[in-house]
Amino acid sequence: MLISFQSIDHLTDRYIQNSVSLEPHAVHLWGIELEGSSGCAERCLEWLDEAERQRASRLVREQDRRHYVLAHGGLRAILSRYLGVSPCEVSLGRTEAGKPFLTKDAGKQAGITFNLSHAHTRALVAISNAQEVGVDLEWVRSKVDVVNLSERYFSPSEHTVIMRTAEDQRAMTFFRYWVAKEALLKAQGIGLQGLSDCEIFLEPDRADMEVRTRLGSRFPNTLRVRLLLCDKGWTAAVAAQRLDSVMQCGLEQQ
Repeated sequence: MLISFQSIDHLTDRYIQNSVSLEPHAVHLWGIELEGSSGCAERCLEWLDEAERQRASRLVREQDRRHYVLAHGGLRAILSRYLGVSPCEVSLGRTEAGKPFLTKDAGKQAGITFNLSHAHTRALVAISNAQEVGVDLEWVRSKVDVVNLSERYFSPSEHTVIMRTAEDQRAMTFFRYWVAKEALLKAQGIGLQGLSDCEIFLEPDRADMEVRTRLGSRFPNTLRVRLLLCDKGWTAAVAAQRLDSVMQCGLEQQ
């Protein structure tokens, strides 16, 4: 399954037209391109709550502010389809650790969980039911100091694999570890301090597969993680207790 990314304009224009149902423990993935029109950005900003607007206003770069607004507005447009309400009625809160959640399940679906990741010009949203879910999307940047970062934050075995990778593939290998770990952390609802408490065992040349893990005491729940196939220059992963039913959603499925 190659993750595709749909226009944020189309997504936010059509949020009312179709509802989406979700079986328990299924995981739906929505890819979004964050290059929207001014009208789209205005719609998305209207849907955000005050805390989100303040956070957007604190971002220094105008492009970062715009992408934040579009990503979080797109999230509300997606959630509205599952809940049977308009995006402005989607009410979100955050746990003490900062993990967002629905404060009320209006409409047909109860127990909906979700996670959002956005990087550069794209966003990826995971929606599930009756289980926590985490997702991470990264644009592979060759200028990142993968040697020092992997030595500092990753396990010795992970660092060894990265250092044995051909130099022109080292950044991609590093980011595959990173998205898998980040998805696990986000599903568990803990921050980057948990990076060293999860160990990933990647197989070479496999970009669309479930990977083996070793989870430490910060992970009381049994979690699984799957790498997701993206187009060149991108990598992503999704994590949850059950990953038996993972599918991509978008306008073409509705």
